[in-house]
Amino acid sequence: MTGKISVLLVDDQPLLRMGFSLILEAEESMEVAGEASDGIEAIEQVERLQPDVVLMDVRMPRMDGIAATRRIAEEHPDTRVIILTTFDLDEYAFDGLRAGASAFLLKDVAPEELVHAVQLVASGDAVVAPRVTQRLLETYVRTGDGGPSAPGGAPPSSGGEKAEDPLLQDLTPREREVLGAMAEGLSNAEIAHRFFLSEATVKTHVRRILTKLHLRDRVQAVVYAYETGLVIPSQGLDY
Repeated sequence: MTGKISVLLVDDQPLLRMGFSLILEAEESMEVAGEASDGIEAIEQVERLQPDVVLMDVRMPRMDGIAATRRIAEEHPDTRVIILTTFDLDEYAFDGLRAGASAFLLKDVAPEELVHAVQLVASGDAVVAPRVTQRLLETYVRTGDGGPSAPGGAPPSSGGEKAEDPLLQDLTPREREVLGAMAEGLSNAEIAHRFFLSEATVKTHVRRILTKLHLRDRVQAVVYAYETGLVIPSQGLDY
Protein backbone atom coordinates (compact mmCIF):
# COMPACT_ATOMS: atom_id res chain seq x y z
CA MET A 1 0.00 0.00 0.00
CA THR A 2 1.60 3.24 -1.20
CA GLY A 3 -0.82 5.69 0.36
CA LYS A 4 -1.36 7.23 -3.05
CA ILE A 5 -4.73 7.60 -4.76
CA SER A 6 -4.84 4.85 -7.37
CA VAL A 7 -6.67 5.66 -10.61
CA LEU A 8 -7.89 3.43 -13.44
CA LEU A 9 -8.22 5.13 -16.84
CA VAL A 10 -11.00 3.81 -19.08
CA ASP A 11 -11.35 5.20 -22.59
CA ASP A 12 -11.19 3.73 -26.09
CA GLN A 13 -8.91 6.56 -27.22
CA PRO A 14 -5.27 5.80 -26.31
CA LEU A 15 -4.22 9.43 -26.71
CA LEU A 16 -6.75 10.61 -24.16
CA ARG A 17 -5.62 7.93 -21.69
CA MET A 18 -2.02 9.00 -22.27
CA GLY A 19 -2.85 12.65 -21.63
CA PHE A 20 -4.69 11.94 -18.39
CA SER A 21 -1.94 9.56 -17.29
CA LEU A 22 0.75 12.23 -17.76
CA ILE A 23 -1.27 14.69 -15.65
CA LEU A 24 -2.02 12.28 -12.82
CA GLU A 25 1.42 10.65 -12.67
CA ALA A 26 2.95 14.11 -12.21
CA GLU A 27 1.18 14.31 -8.84
CA GLU A 28 3.03 12.77 -5.90
CA SER A 29 -0.26 11.83 -4.27
CA MET A 30 -1.55 9.81 -7.25
CA GLU A 31 -0.69 6.84 -9.41
CA VAL A 32 -2.26 5.35 -12.52
CA ALA A 33 -2.94 1.76 -11.53
CA GLY A 34 -3.97 0.63 -15.00
CA GLU A 35 -5.89 1.32 -18.19
CA ALA A 36 -8.83 -0.20 -20.07
CA SER A 37 -10.35 0.45 -23.50
CA ASP A 38 -13.93 -0.68 -22.87
CA GLY A 39 -16.39 -1.48 -20.10
CA ILE A 40 -15.62 -5.19 -19.92
CA GLU A 41 -11.92 -4.52 -19.46
CA ALA A 42 -12.79 -1.86 -16.88
CA ILE A 43 -14.70 -4.34 -14.73
CA GLU A 44 -11.89 -6.88 -15.01
CA GLN A 45 -9.29 -4.26 -14.06
CA VAL A 46 -11.30 -3.00 -11.09
CA GLU A 47 -11.62 -6.58 -9.85
CA ARG A 48 -7.86 -7.09 -10.16
CA LEU A 49 -6.50 -3.70 -9.12
CA GLN A 50 -9.13 -2.35 -6.67
CA PRO A 51 -8.44 1.29 -7.65
CA ASP A 52 -9.70 4.19 -5.56
CA VAL A 53 -11.06 6.12 -8.56
CA VAL A 54 -12.05 5.19 -12.12
CA LEU A 55 -12.11 7.79 -14.90
CA MET A 56 -14.79 6.30 -17.14
CA ASP A 57 -15.62 7.17 -20.73
CA VAL A 58 -19.23 6.59 -21.78
CA ARG A 59 -19.23 5.62 -25.45
CA MET A 60 -17.04 2.54 -25.86
CA PRO A 61 -17.23 -0.78 -27.75
CA ARG A 62 -18.42 -4.08 -26.24
CA MET A 63 -19.75 -2.50 -23.02
CA ASP A 64 -20.42 1.20 -22.52
CA GLY A 65 -19.38 3.20 -19.49
CA ILE A 66 -22.87 3.35 -17.98
CA ALA A 67 -23.24 -0.42 -17.74
CA ALA A 68 -19.70 -0.74 -16.44
CA THR A 69 -20.30 1.97 -13.82
CA ARG A 70 -23.43 0.20 -12.60
CA ARG A 71 -21.52 -3.07 -12.17
CA ILE A 72 -18.63 -1.39 -10.39
CA ALA A 73 -20.92 0.55 -8.04
CA GLU A 74 -22.75 -2.65 -7.12
CA GLU A 75 -19.76 -4.97 -6.79
CA HIS A 76 -17.02 -2.59 -5.63
CA PRO A 77 -18.64 0.16 -3.53
CA ASP A 78 -15.28 1.46 -2.30
CA THR A 79 -14.22 2.32 -5.85
CA ARG A 80 -15.50 5.71 -7.02
CA VAL A 81 -16.30 6.45 -10.65
CA ILE A 82 -15.98 9.76 -12.48
CA ILE A 83 -17.83 9.86 -15.80
CA LEU A 84 -16.01 11.54 -18.69
CA THR A 85 -18.26 13.36 -21.13
CA THR A 86 -18.02 15.82 -24.00
CA PHE A 87 -20.93 18.10 -23.08
CA ASP A 88 -21.96 19.39 -19.65
CA LEU A 89 -25.67 18.80 -20.33
CA ASP A 90 -25.29 15.24 -21.54
CA GLU A 91 -27.96 12.62 -20.89
CA TYR A 92 -25.20 10.01 -20.65
CA ALA A 93 -23.61 11.93 -17.80
CA PHE A 94 -26.99 11.95 -16.06
CA ASP A 95 -27.38 8.20 -16.64
CA GLY A 96 -23.88 7.74 -15.23
CA LEU A 97 -24.79 9.55 -12.01
CA ARG A 98 -27.91 7.40 -11.67
CA ALA A 99 -25.82 4.28 -12.28
CA GLY A 100 -23.63 5.13 -9.29
CA ALA A 101 -20.94 7.51 -10.52
CA SER A 102 -19.73 10.03 -7.97
CA ALA A 103 -19.19 12.86 -10.43
CA PHE A 104 -18.70 13.77 -14.05
CA LEU A 105 -16.05 15.79 -15.85
CA LEU A 106 -15.74 17.25 -19.31
CA LYS A 107 -13.01 15.63 -21.38
CA ASP A 108 -11.36 19.00 -21.99
CA VAL A 109 -11.06 19.65 -18.25
CA ALA A 110 -8.05 21.70 -17.16
CA PRO A 111 -5.25 19.62 -15.60
CA GLU A 112 -5.61 21.23 -12.16
CA GLU A 113 -9.38 20.61 -12.21
CA LEU A 114 -8.83 16.95 -13.09
CA VAL A 115 -6.44 16.52 -10.16
CA HIS A 116 -8.78 18.35 -7.79
CA ALA A 117 -11.76 16.26 -8.92
CA VAL A 118 -9.92 12.99 -8.33
CA GLN A 119 -8.88 14.19 -4.86
CA LEU A 120 -12.44 15.23 -3.99
CA VAL A 121 -14.01 12.00 -5.13
CA ALA A 122 -11.37 9.87 -3.44
CA SER A 123 -12.04 11.70 -0.17
CA GLY A 124 -15.79 11.05 -0.44
CA ASP A 125 -16.74 14.66 -1.16
CA ALA A 126 -18.29 13.61 -4.41
CA VAL A 127 -20.01 16.56 -6.01
CA VAL A 128 -17.70 18.03 -8.64
CA ALA A 129 -18.79 21.34 -10.20
CA PRO A 130 -22.00 21.23 -8.13
CA ARG A 131 -23.87 23.93 -10.04
CA VAL A 132 -23.22 22.17 -13.33
CA THR A 133 -24.35 18.92 -11.71
CA GLN A 134 -27.52 20.68 -10.61
CA ARG A 135 -28.21 21.97 -14.12
CA LEU A 136 -27.75 18.43 -15.44
CA LEU A 137 -30.18 17.02 -12.90
CA GLU A 138 -32.77 19.72 -13.45
CA THR A 139 -32.61 19.20 -17.21
CA TYR A 140 -33.13 15.44 -17.14
CA VAL A 141 -35.30 14.98 -14.06
CA ARG A 142 -37.65 17.58 -15.51
CA THR A 143 -38.21 15.36 -18.55
CA GLY A 144 -39.70 12.68 -16.31
CA ASP A 145 -37.27 10.19 -17.84
CA GLY A 146 -35.38 9.40 -14.66
CA GLY A 147 -35.98 5.66 -14.67
CA PRO A 148 -37.84 3.24 -12.40
CA SER A 149 -36.60 4.39 -9.02
CA ALA A 150 -34.32 6.73 -7.17
CA PRO A 151 -30.90 5.53 -5.95
CA GLY A 152 -32.18 4.96 -2.42
CA GLY A 153 -35.04 2.79 -3.58
CA ALA A 154 -37.82 5.37 -3.68
CA PRO A 155 -40.98 4.29 -5.49
CA PRO A 156 -41.54 5.58 -9.01
CA SER A 157 -43.87 8.46 -9.56
CA SER A 158 -47.34 7.85 -10.93
CA GLY A 159 -49.81 10.21 -12.50
CA GLY A 160 -47.23 12.98 -12.39
CA GLU A 161 -47.00 12.88 -8.58
CA LYS A 162 -43.92 11.73 -6.74
CA ALA A 163 -44.71 9.52 -3.76
CA GLU A 164 -42.58 10.36 -0.74
CA ASP A 165 -40.03 7.71 0.01
CA PRO A 166 -40.69 6.25 3.49
CA LEU A 167 -36.96 6.56 4.19
CA LEU A 168 -37.35 10.34 4.27
CA GLN A 169 -39.42 9.95 7.43
CA ASP A 170 -36.25 8.82 9.21
CA LEU A 171 -34.61 12.20 8.61
CA THR A 172 -34.83 14.94 11.21
CA PRO A 173 -36.11 18.36 10.07
CA ARG A 174 -32.53 19.65 10.10
CA GLU A 175 -31.31 16.70 8.03
CA ARG A 176 -34.02 17.41 5.44
CA GLU A 177 -32.85 21.02 5.30
CA VAL A 178 -29.25 19.93 4.83
CA LEU A 179 -30.27 17.47 2.10
CA GLY A 180 -32.12 20.25 0.30
CA ALA A 181 -29.08 22.51 0.55
CA MET A 182 -26.84 19.73 -0.80
CA ALA A 183 -29.22 19.42 -3.76
CA GLU A 184 -28.75 23.13 -4.46
CA GLY A 185 -25.04 22.46 -4.88
CA LEU A 186 -23.92 24.06 -1.62
CA SER A 187 -20.63 22.99 -0.09
CA ASN A 188 -20.31 22.03 3.57
CA ALA A 189 -18.97 25.51 4.33
CA GLU A 190 -21.92 27.16 2.57
CA ILE A 191 -24.41 24.91 4.36
CA ALA A 192 -22.75 25.73 7.68
CA HIS A 193 -23.06 29.46 6.93
CA ARG A 194 -26.72 29.17 5.93
CA PHE A 195 -27.82 27.30 9.04
CA PHE A 196 -25.32 28.82 11.52
CA LEU A 197 -23.62 25.48 12.12
CA SER A 198 -20.01 24.36 12.29
CA GLU A 199 -18.61 22.47 9.32
CA ALA A 200 -18.04 19.48 11.60
CA THR A 201 -21.74 19.44 12.45
CA VAL A 202 -22.65 19.64 8.77
CA LYS A 203 -20.36 16.70 8.00
CA THR A 204 -22.12 14.73 10.72
CA HIS A 205 -25.51 15.56 9.22
CA VAL A 206 -24.32 14.54 5.75
CA ARG A 207 -22.97 11.24 7.02
CA ARG A 208 -26.23 10.46 8.82
CA ILE A 209 -28.28 11.39 5.75
CA LEU A 210 -26.28 9.02 3.56
CA THR A 211 -26.58 6.23 6.11
CA LYS A 212 -30.34 6.62 6.62
CA LEU A 213 -31.08 6.82 2.89
CA HIS A 214 -28.66 3.99 1.97
CA LEU A 215 -26.72 6.22 -0.43
CA ARG A 216 -23.07 6.00 -1.50
CA ASP A 217 -22.09 9.65 -1.48
CA ARG A 218 -23.16 13.26 -1.84
CA VAL A 219 -23.95 13.19 -5.53
CA GLN A 220 -26.24 10.21 -5.02
CA ALA A 221 -28.00 12.25 -2.35
CA VAL A 222 -28.49 15.08 -4.86
CA VAL A 223 -29.93 12.69 -7.46
CA TYR A 224 -32.16 11.23 -4.75
CA ALA A 225 -33.45 14.66 -3.68
CA TYR A 226 -34.50 15.49 -7.23
CA GLU A 227 -35.98 12.12 -8.09
CA THR A 228 -38.07 11.90 -4.93
CA GLY A 229 -39.43 15.41 -5.41
CA LEU A 230 -37.76 16.83 -2.30
CA VAL A 231 -36.29 19.44 -4.64
CA ILE A 232 -38.44 20.68 -7.51
CA PRO A 233 -36.56 21.22 -10.79
CA SER A 234 -36.15 24.84 -11.92
CA GLN A 235 -36.41 26.16 -8.35
CA GLY A 236 -32.69 25.95 -7.63
CA LEU A 237 -29.95 28.39 -8.49
CA ASP A 238 -30.19 31.07 -11.15
CA TYR A 239 -27.76 30.77 -14.06
